[in-house]
Amino acid sequence: MRLMIFGAGFSGLAIARELAGECEFAGGTTRSSGRFPALQGAGLTPFIYEGGAPSDDVSAALSETTHLVISISPDAAGDPLLQVFAEGLRPALPKLEWVGYLSTVGVYGDHGGDWVDEDTPCRPKSRRSVARLAAEDGWTRLAAEAGVPLAVIRLSGIYGPGRNALKTLHEGKARRLIKPGQVFNRIHVADIGGATALLARQRLGGIYNVTDDLPAPPQDVVSEAARIIGVEPPAEIDFETAELSPMARSFYGENKRVSNAKIKTAGYSFLYPDYHAGLEALHGDGSWQR
Repeated sequence: MRLMIFGAGFSGLAIARELAGECEFAGGTTRSSGRFPALQGAGLTPFIYEGGAPSDDVSAALSETTHLVISISPDAAGDPLLQVFAEGLRPALPKLEWVGYLSTVGVYGDHGGDWVDEDTPCRPKSRRSVARLAAEDGWTRLAAEAGVPLAVIRLSGIYGPGRNALKTLHEGKARRLIKPGQVFNRIHVADIGGATALLARQRLGGIYNVTDDLPAPPQDVVSEAARIIGVEPPAEIDFETAELSPMARSFYGENKRVSNAKIKTAGYSFLYPDYHAGLEALHGDGSWQR
């Protein structure tokens, strides 16, 4: 396997840690050379990519790439890499065997708290989720034209080392916003790495929800974090009267429970099937602060 990850951020590095040891070559892109040590620590050869046509060194790596992971968000103009590969994937990636595209469960939109799965019609509400669905469609077309399987990996709210309710509570930034009936799914970043690695190894295509077993009200996660570190949880705040940015408020406009049955059927067993297990593990090994 020769792996290239466009956008080796929080999720990309977790994928790299799962796959890099199995790779003949593993590369990843970042916008800043200051992040090179993080990429190298995950087993990646780092490259600068800031948009537009790839540099000569990135193009050389792509010419040998067999497994491509896309973890770059669409911008106001859409997915920048779809524009780069508008003429097709094969000219730049002649040895390509599999593509993984990291998307979001936000593409499902609001379903009033009902369960959704990969066959549920998408009706995104937010601009960013509309852009994600358009990017999914673009990558589906490109992969089909190239004759390679595409795994669309729809992620729920990501947490893990250094990015979790324990840390926000410790820093005094956690809030228990109450909106009756509201639930969210979550996913530990290590399970993003593990599930994506399984799909890449088996060259599986299709849409997969990579999300936990336990959709739950957001205030319950804060309460659990408080219990774990032995402090009183913050006071409850009514969502309707809370001061929130437009983006933060928009997250609460989509309410659903997301099924992960398909990725389990593909053979993946979650390391952290719910936020209880995930937060306990982060606290137990001290990685919640890193």
